[in-house]
Amino acid sequence: MDAGEILERYGRGDRTFSGLSLTDIELLQADLSGADFSHSDLRQARLGRTHFTHSKFAQADLSEALLWGADFTAAQCPQAQLRDADLSGAVFVGADLSNANLIKAILCGVNFQGANLAHALLIDADLRPGSDQQTNLMRANVEGANLSYAQLSGAQMAQVNLSGAKLCRTQLGQGFRRELPRTDLSGANLQGADLSYADLTGVILRGANLAEADLTGANLAQADLTGATLPNG
Repeated sequence: MDAGEILERYGRGDRTFSGLSLTDIELLQADLSGADFSHSDLRQARLGRTHFTHSKFAQADLSEALLWGADFTAAQCPQAQLRDADLSGAVFVGADLSNANLIKAILCGVNFQGANLAHALLIDADLRPGSDQQTNLMRANVEGANLSYAQLSGAQMAQVNLSGAKLCRTQLGQGFRRELPRTDLSGANLQGADLSYADLTGVILRGANLAEADLTGANLAQADLTGATLPNG
């Protein structure tokens, strides 16, 4: 099925495009809100600035796809394959990306506010300087990822793996947003992470592993470090 046929079927009211082979397809700036692409093969697809609000991508393969500026607000993408995809400037507000594979994905400027990334793989992903307020990253693997300057205030990151991650000048504290819940990094693995000049004001770090982490200039005021392993023991 080609792009023209998809747009024609969508225009007739069809929303089911699951299980299709759509590799290398180009659907730039289209409106496919509410469409179901679950289990479809969209590898290397070019979908920049396309609207996928409330769409479904469960177990879809979007590896190496170009998705810059695409709108995935409230989309359902559990177990989606997004390895090496370019999602620069995309919007995933309220989306479900649980157990998704985002290894080495380009996520610069992506808005993950309120998104569910529990158990997702973000190893070596580039998230500079994303907006991730109140994101659920519980038990996600973000090892070696670059989150420098990211906004992570209010994120739920219990038992997340951030070992070796770059969090230089990252906003993890509430700052002036007192209405946000405290960022939860309890039990997180931050071994060897770069937290230099990061704002960790009031962050929950109970039982977190901060061994070998770089905390140069970091603000730890009112942070809960109960049972945490600190860089110098």
